[in-house]
Amino acid sequence: MPRTRLSICQRKQRFASEEDAVRAALAATIDLRPYACDRCGQYHLTSRLKGKRRLPLA
Repeated sequence: MPRTRLSICQRKQRFASEEDAVRAALAATIDLRPYACDRCGQYHLTSRLKGKRRLPLA
């Protein structure tokens, strides 16, 4: 898996837990998935779906 670029990590909103990131993804108006960032150790959201697991239905 490619490493998250530092510039991308710094621009994105951070979530302390996967649960918080999932909640934000479910509330969004577009399809987003959370992922653990290998730079900051927290969670971000991405609109890229390849290789990302599906979110539970709300």
